[in-house]
Amino acid sequence: MREILVIGIGAGNPEYITVQAINALNSADVFFVVDKGEDKSSLLALRTDICDRHINDQNYRLVQIPEPPRDREASAYAEAVQDWHERRAGLVEAAIIEHLPDDGHGAFLVWGDPALYDSTLRVIERVLDRGNVAFDYRVIPGITAVQALAAQHRLPLNRIGEPVHITTGRRLTSGLPDGLDSAVVMLDPGLACADLDDPDLHIYWGAYLGTPQEELRSGRVRDVADEIARTKQELRRQHGWIMDTYLIRRESPPSSEGRT
Repeated sequence: MREILVIGIGAGNPEYITVQAINALNSADVFFVVDKGEDKSSLLALRTDICDRHINDQNYRLVQIPEPPRDREASAYAEAVQDWHERRAGLVEAAIIEHLPDDGHGAFLVWGDPALYDSTLRVIERVLDRGNVAFDYRVIPGITAVQALAAQHRLPLNRIGEPVHITTGRRLTSGLPDGLDSAVVMLDPGLACADLDDPDLHIYWGAYLGTPQEELRSGRVRDVADEIARTKQELRRQHGWIMDTYLIRRESPPSSEGRT
C-alpha cells in the first residue's frame, strides 16, 4: 500500500530539521509541494535546499501541485476555507494517483508542524474520504514559528502557572480573552494588536524566523506598532510574501514601593 509522510520541516532554517524528519526524508521516493506562484518561489527554494542538504540519494522526485485560488474576502470564512480544502484535496488526489505507485512512499513537506495552523492533515483526510485512492500516512512533528519566536526573543511562552493561548489576528480584534494576559498571534495580515487599547501590552514580533531574512522587534505595543506595521509592508513589497508571528503580553510597570 502507498504510504504518505507528512513531515514538519521547521520554520525556515534547514538546521531546524529533526533526526526523525531526516530519516523520513530519506525513506520517501516522491515529494509533493504546493506551488504558491512566482511571488513565493523562494518557499520552494527553501524546501529544495532542505532536501539537498539532508537526502542521501539525490535522485528524489519533486512534484509540484498548483495552489487553488482562495477567496480571502468571503464573509462566510469557514465555508470559504472548506471549499478551498475540497479543491486542494482534488488536486492532491490526482497527484498521488499519477505520481505515486501502489507500493510507493510519498511525502509532504510542511512548514513548522503539521498540527499547528496548517491544512495538510485535513486535506489528506479529505482525500481518503473520497475513496478513490488508498494509502496510510504518518505525521512527523517539526519546530514551529512559535518555538522559534520564543527562542529568538529568549523568553518562555508561558509565565508561571499561566496557560499558553494561541490565536489568529482575526480573533484578536475583540481583545484578549478574560483572565489571560498573553497570547501568541498567527495569521495576522495586518497588526491586530495595534487596535487594542491597553497601555501595558508588550509585543515580541518576528518575521521569516530562522531564515537569513529574519526580522525581530519588541517593545510596548503603543510604542512600536507603527514601526512593525511599516516594516511588514516593506518586507512584503521586497519579498512578495511574509510569514510572521508575535507574542503579546500584559506587563504591568514595576512597582515603585521600597524605592528611594
